[in-house]
Amino acid sequence: MTILSLIAALVLEQLRPLAERTFVSAPLSHFAHFFERHFNDGQARHGTVAWLLAVLAPVIICAAIYFALLYVNPLLAFLWNVAILYITMGFRQFSHYYTDIHLALRMGEIDRARALLGEWRGRSADGLNATEIARLAIEQAIVASHRHVFAVVFWFVVLPGPAGALLYRLADYFGRHWGARRDAEFGVFGHFSARAFAAIDWVPLRITAAAFAIVGDFEDAVYCWRTQAARWPDEGAGILLASGAGALGVRLGLPIIESGEVTDRPELGLGEEADADFMQSGIGLVWRTLVLCLLLLTLLGIASWVGG
Repeated sequence: MTILSLIAALVLEQLRPLAERTFVSAPLSHFAHFFERHFNDGQARHGTVAWLLAVLAPVIICAAIYFALLYVNPLLAFLWNVAILYITMGFRQFSHYYTDIHLALRMGEIDRARALLGEWRGRSADGLNATEIARLAIEQAIVASHRHVFAVVFWFVVLPGPAGALLYRLADYFGRHWGARRDAEFGVFGHFSARAFAAIDWVPLRITAAAFAIVGDFEDAVYCWRTQAARWPDEGAGILLASGAGALGVRLGLPIIESGEVTDRPELGLGEEADADFMQSGIGLVWRTLVLCLLLLTLLGIASWVGG
C-alpha cells in the first residue's frame, strides 16, 4: 500500500495541483496563531506544550483514523493515505516557480525571472544577474525538494499510515514559523519547535544528501559534503546544498548583492557557474532521486511480500 499511495499522490498532484496557500499555508497560519494567543507568554516550557498539542495531537488522530479505516476497509485506508500525502507532499508546491524562472532565463526575460525569484523566496531579487538568479533558484529547489518530497516520503514509510507525513509537515512549519523567530515579544516560545524539527529532520536530511550523491557525481558530492557543508549558516541546508552542488558539478553559494548590500555566503560545490542549463540538470537530479526512492521502496515491498 505504501508505494501505491505515494505513486497515486504524485500522479494526482501532477494532474490537479493543490492551491498550497489556500489549503495549507492559510489554515496552518490560523492554527499557529490560535496557539500563540493562548499559550505564548514568552516561556520555553509553554512553547513545548503548544508544540505537543499542535503537532503530536493531530498526528495521533491521523494515525487513529487510518487504523479505523483499515479495520473497516483497506481501500478507505489507502484513500486516506493519498489524501494526506496530497496535502503534505508534492513537487508542484515549489516546481512551478522553478519552471517559470527557468523559462524566463531561457527567453532572456531577466526582470521576470527576478520577480518570480523574489516572490518565491519572499525577498527582493532586484539587481541579481542571470547567473545569480539561476544559482539561488537551484539552491531553493534543492532544499524544497527535500522538505516537500523526500523527507515526507521518509516519515511516511517510518510511521503507520500517513501519520509520518503529517508529522514532518507540521514540524517543518512550526520549526520555521516559531523556531526561527527572534523578536523580544515572541520570546523563547519557539525554541523547542526549532530543536524538535532539527531532530526529526536529522536522518532524512542525510539520506536525501546521500541519494543526491548516488544519482549524481558521487565523489564530488561526498567531498563537498565533508569539506563545505559546515561553512553554511544552516548546517542542515548546508549538507543538502553541498551534496547537491557536488552531484551537479556546479558552484552554489558565493556572495550576492541583495537590496543594494553584499550578502557574504560561502562557496559550495565544484565546477562551473550556474546557468539555465544547470537549472535543467537540477530538476533532473531531483527526479532521479525520486525514482531511486520509489525503486528502493518497491524492492523492499517485494522482499517483504516474498519473505512473508
